Formats: sequence, structure tokens, C-alpha cells
Amino acid sequence: MTDHHKEPNYMGVFYLLAVLTVLEIGVIYLPIGKLIIGFMLVIMALVKAALVGMYFMHLKFEKRTLGMIALTPLVICTFLMFMLVPDLNRTPHQSSAQTADHSPSQ
Repeated sequence: MTDHHKEPNYMGVFYLLAVLTVLEIGVIYLPIGKLIIGFMLVIMALVKAALVGMYFMHLKFEKRTLGMIALTPLVICTFLMFMLVPDLNRTPHQSSAQTADHSPSQ
């Protein structure tokens, strides 16, 4: 038996990627916090990367094992990004030791 899959709608995926790109540009101008904007941009970038991988790199039609191999680095990178979130609110000259040991002068 041969595995036949329906030919994907490449133009539909292209238009979806274009819409996501326009949304990414629009998100920058929203009057919300930089952290929220950053998360929104990362989520949209991950969706775009998944679309490119699934359709243009044909991972959607591969075996599940190959998909898991491709997904593992994405999960690790996402985890590492979330581990860096506590450092986003610090100033460049502030460290955790200074924050814990520093008490206001009287």
C-alpha cells in the first residue's frame, strides 16, 4: 500500500503566515506592557515556525517519531525562555545578591 496524502494548500498557509506577520507588527503598537507584547510575539513566532515545519518541510506527513525529534528542541528552548523571565524585571546593574542584601539607608 502506498501512503497518499492530500496535497496541502500552500497558498493558504502562505496567506496565514502573512496575516500572522502583519499581526506581529501590529502587536508592537498596542498600549500594553512590554512583557505581554514579548509573550505574544513569541507565541506567534512559534505558530509560524510550526506552520513552516509542518507544511513547507513536510513534517506533517512524516512519522510521529520524526515529529517528536523536531519538537524536542522547541520544548527545551521554550522552557529555557521561561526560566529567564525573573531576570526581565531587573536593571542592568542589579544582581540577586544586591537585591537580597540591600536595605534602605536611614
